[in-house]
Amino acid sequence: MMRTHKLVLAALALGVAGCSSTGGGGGFDNGYYSLVRVRSVRVGDGSMSVTPPRPWNRTRTSIFSFEDVRQVEDWTLNGPLLDSISFITGLRNNRRIIYQRRTEDQQVPRFRSDMSAPEITAMLETFFRTRAGSIDFRTLSLQPRQFLGANGFQWDYEHLDSDELWRKGRAVGAVIDGKLYLILLDAARSHYYASTVGDFEAIVASARRRR
Repeated sequence: MMRTHKLVLAALALGVAGCSSTGGGGGFDNGYYSLVRVRSVRVGDGSMSVTPPRPWNRTRTSIFSFEDVRQVEDWTLNGPLLDSISFITGLRNNRRIIYQRRTEDQQVPRFRSDMSAPEITAMLETFFRTRAGSIDFRTLSLQPRQFLGANGFQWDYEHLDSDELWRKGRAVGAVIDGKLYLILLDAARSHYYASTVGDFEAIVASARRRR
């Protein structure tokens, strides 16, 4: 199943790369992707808005499978296997970030509103290891950081997946009113991370909670 999923994403990635001029700000709508323009847009369940510094492509599929969030978005410039920004908005206490059967041996923990930053990042790492095919995962740093006007955290990591590609990521998040808000960049470590982390930082800086 994981191999088939990655083949589908690879095909979609080639489509985006061909139509967006390798991150040059192009975009298109083919049923799987739609253009996100340079303006304030609501993401996830609509409780957070961000402004990208250049056009991105919104994807219909997510690197996560959040069944308990009404809507979770992934954006990409060159295809989800090469670069992806994910938005988690309003994940409530005792909700899970991926559908899983109770009989499965490896379980991704549910989010709890009293989770510390290390516990949240451990939850995400478990997802990468058990659902995203990571065979080697390394935390590079975890430090405090303000996000959406609250005391949050910044998590930097890298991982080697079963497709033998090293990827690098950064997540900035905070628990606010018992709910998790988080923006996560995950991209191929060679070239694509460096070419998108500036956009990620601009998007994080622009994030606002909406009532």
